Amino acid sequence: MNVSVQWEGVYPALLTPFTADDQLDLPLFEKNLRAQLDAGVHGFIIGGSLGEASTLLSEEKIELLQSALAVCEGRVPVLVNIAEQSTKQAIARAQEAERNGADGLMLLPPMRYPADARETVTFFKAVAQATSLPIMIYNNPYDYKIMTTVAMFEELAELPNIQAVKESTRDLTNITRMRNAFGDRFKLMGGVDTLALEAILLGCDGWVGGLVDAFPAETVAIYDLAKAGLVAEALPLYRWFMPLLELDIHPKLVQYIKLAAQATGIGSEYVRAPRLPLTGDEREQVLNIIEAALEKRPVLV
Repeated sequence: MNVSVQWEGVYPALLTPFTADDQLDLPLFEKNLRAQLDAGVHGFIIGGSLGEASTLLSEEKIELLQSALAVCEGRVPVLVNIAEQSTKQAIARAQEAERNGADGLMLLPPMRYPADARETVTFFKAVAQATSLPIMIYNNPYDYKIMTTVAMFEELAELPNIQAVKESTRDLTNITRMRNAFGDRFKLMGGVDTLALEAILLGCDGWVGGLVDAFPAETVAIYDLAKAGLVAEALPLYRWFMPLLELDIHPKLVQYIKLAAQATGIGSEYVRAPRLPLTGDEREQVLNIIEAALEKRPVLV
């Protein structure tokens, strides 16, 4: 029985922990999940960009899904990211996720091909029509070079299981454009860590986070304060968090956030090739940011 996806709250884009010999580190994965559940997160996303999706075998994604479902025991929904080169592959992965108990999907536009508006809408519709799972469209033209515009969402609104948008355009005015065009038809999830508080205050329903993988309690606290209208209380925490949140908008976000999760005891810095662990001055600079934040880590009430 699938858990209902409300598209509200904090949804970590999960890291994929590996062992030193490049196998899935499921015990560490489950330790991270439990820490995040204890902090009060509202859902999980498996196999996103931060989860090194492009390096995972399809069977590894299913292992991660089954592990997460076992840990969560129905407390929060578990989503699987779909990021494939072809429509056929995307449909197959979506149906595989549904068969294996996923509660919902995050869906990226076609990878490796800059599809035009017609092609992109057709791709999204084909995947949505092939599954009964609720879907969040990942709108990230900054990284993936495809913008899902208001006009395109007007076409996608015909499909009831396309329910939410990960808003990663880095244009905060797009939140208002979407609200003006659709009201509450689509749930909006802020998807850029360095714009998260602003996105929530402008009307986003939730936050798909990256640094939450290392600092779950602080992420949830900012979300809760913002939703309660306690901006003055949220700001000092957000300002403390910002040097860490900036690790999420770098090409090496995977290595940086894994190093942060290792520093907080709920992750490791092992990555899968072609990524390599950080070394030398770069590693020291990132560690300095993390350690400086840990020295001044706020005490949450």
